[in-house]
Amino acid sequence: MVFRPAKVAVFIDGCYWHGCPEHYVPPKTNPGYWSDKVARNMARDRDTDQQLIEAGWTILRFWEHESPGDCALKIASTVSRLRRDQR
Repeated sequence: MVFRPAKVAVFIDGCYWHGCPEHYVPPKTNPGYWSDKVARNMARDRDTDQQLIEAGWTILRFWEHESPGDCALKIASTVSRLRRDQR
């Protein structure tokens, strides 16, 4: 999700595909390929974050297992604060 006026980018990362430290379980079939794939995803996530930060964006990342309500509250408060600060 993108909140363009406030320059906030929101990502909801899947535990398996993005290597959640709490829930990621290494694959049993073709482990070399899939573990490398997840490592590349994680590297791409860090690169994306860095590029957006350098462009002046605020990044919010959540894991798929996080409470949707908690995520929504954090998003709303961040967007509201940044919009307020722009005035």
